[in-house]
Amino acid sequence: MSLPQLWVGLGNPGPEHARNRHNIGFMAIERIASRRGFSPWRRRFRGLVAEGTIAAHRILALEPQTWMNASGESVRAAMAFHKLPLEHVVVFHDELDLAPGRVRVKRGGGTAGHNGLRSITRFCGGAEFWRVRLGIGHPGHKDKVVGHVLGDFPKADSAWLDPLLDRLAEAAPLLAEGRVEPFLAAVNAGEPASRAPLA
Repeated sequence: MSLPQLWVGLGNPGPEHARNRHNIGFMAIERIASRRGFSPWRRRFRGLVAEGTIAAHRILALEPQTWMNASGESVRAAMAFHKLPLEHVVVFHDELDLAPGRVRVKRGGGTAGHNGLRSITRFCGGAEFWRVRLGIGHPGHKDKVVGHVLGDFPKADSAWLDPLLDRLAEAAPLLAEGRVEPFLAAVNAGEPASRAPLA
């Protein structure tokens, strides 16, 4: 039996954080699990886990219920239990350096100050996991970053956020199959694949 893929959504637990920009990783993985008929969420690995099949691939969806800066502890526990290498891990996270609603995918690289990515890199033995980078935009000045990231999406952002989450769920089979450029073309509102680089 082939190894499952571990799809991790990053965010902070608690209803008070549910609409934070920092929680777009949670939003993405929840929409995918809901639309793809995953099992009910249950508590495991210091997180919430749901399981399903996408494009004949077994997918474990994980939402760490630690704080963001300890996400790696939850991911490490799930990886160890299922004996997964880093290349079987896909992390959905907020990305300041992308315009709101834009998506990029890459494997490996730095953390760009993202505490969740830093924790996973530290606890899981390296940086060679896949990242689905979900653009939330930059507030324009570094002094405003924390408030921007931890602030809620305004209601007006629902115009692009909800359709984006739907497109992520619809295009999930392409991601499961490792077809990155078609996945990016699908989720980036029809952006041509030639304009959707891996990084």
